Amino acid sequence: MGKEKIIFRSLLVVLFMLPAALLAQNGPNTIPQNSTVKDTARQTDLIDIAKDLFNIKPQKIREERDKKIYFSILPVSGSAPGGSGRALITSTTAGIYLGPRKTTNLSSATFAPYWNFKGRFGLPLRSSIWLPDNTWNIQGDIRFMVYPQYTWGLGSSHAYEDRTLVDYKYIRFYQSALKRIKPYLFAGMGYSLDYHFNIKSDNPEVDLKSFTGYEYGLEGNSFSSGLTFNLLYDTRNNSINPLPGSYANLSYRVNPSFLGSNNSWQSVYLDVRKYIPLNPENRNQQNTMAFWSYYWTALTNKVPYLDLPGIGWDPYNRSGRGIEQNRYRGKSLLYFESEYRRDITRNGLLGFVVFANVNTVSGSGTFLSSWHPAGGTGLRIKFNKGSNTNIGIDYGLSKGYSSVMFSLGEAF
Repeated sequence: MGKEKIIFRSLLVVLFMLPAALLAQNGPNTIPQNSTVKDTARQTDLIDIAKDLFNIKPQKIREERDKKIYFSILPVSGSAPGGSGRALITSTTAGIYLGPRKTTNLSSATFAPYWNFKGRFGLPLRSSIWLPDNTWNIQGDIRFMVYPQYTWGLGSSHAYEDRTLVDYKYIRFYQSALKRIKPYLFAGMGYSLDYHFNIKSDNPEVDLKSFTGYEYGLEGNSFSSGLTFNLLYDTRNNSINPLPGSYANLSYRVNPSFLGSNNSWQSVYLDVRKYIPLNPENRNQQNTMAFWSYYWTALTNKVPYLDLPGIGWDPYNRSGRGIEQNRYRGKSLLYFESEYRRDITRNGLLGFVVFANVNTVSGSGTFLSSWHPAGGTGLRIKFNKGSNTNIGIDYGLSKGYSSVMFSLGEAF
């Protein structure tokens, strides 16, 4: 496919998705009311239950509207990110206000190490820091991973059983800083490093280049080092459990050889999300429709295979619930997901979600004509009502695959 066709297709998808972002400027319920302090006195979380069980008497109640930090820790046994069997996962989420709560979003950091007892190991640390009055947003994503994972080559022509295991180690270092240029709109730059090394097939008889039909980044190591140019529109005030609002993120990445990249390449990632309350008059009860879509495409050739767009490899590895991570990979990927979120109990302790998603990927001549659906449901348990952090237990399934997923916070 020529470069002109790739650019033309990218523009078409951007024009298709952009109206959803623009809708964020309309309607009385799309702008988060930071000045509204959520009434948590009538809500119950696991911390309250633990206090009752162990007869812990609360200290004298005092009002804290400014700086306050919230911790949520979840050690569980579940499915490892990307599937591949059972795993020991420990997820720690911290939320803190670095400025007045009326004018500053909740900053968050998540550390979620995991080990699946079969050679997969990860140490991911992600953060989104909001400086006082939301003047700056600083985003970080640092990982070290030992990550054997199945691959099905480019596109979607391979059957689920037609796969091979690729073993590799991975270091990621992403950092960006965005400055507010008008209310809710931010612009900035960042640096992204992806280093995959010790890349090899688990089967010495399998040639990865022949199996995948791709020749870049499938032997030894691949190193991508580049700059990102970012635009962010975000009317949410809590990324752990988004309140009604909207989100749009556009990131253009360029990886020149003079920064150390094995090959020069460029990509675009566009992410749009919308949260619609179904009972806006009651902010203490969850009853929300959430929508998410992203388009991720390589603008040039020679992108290392493991840096190509792949399902479940979005920045927070949350897409494709019910589909095995990496099942679909190609030069372009388009994704849609919707979710209904509702409280079960009036005190907010228990809730549920129902979700469905679909994706299409290039690589086998079927982009925009071959769609891969998945769906499922999940239970929500309020862990920390101060930061509105839920424990999520989701069950998702698609053709030939199903999984149970644990998380702290919502999928998106």
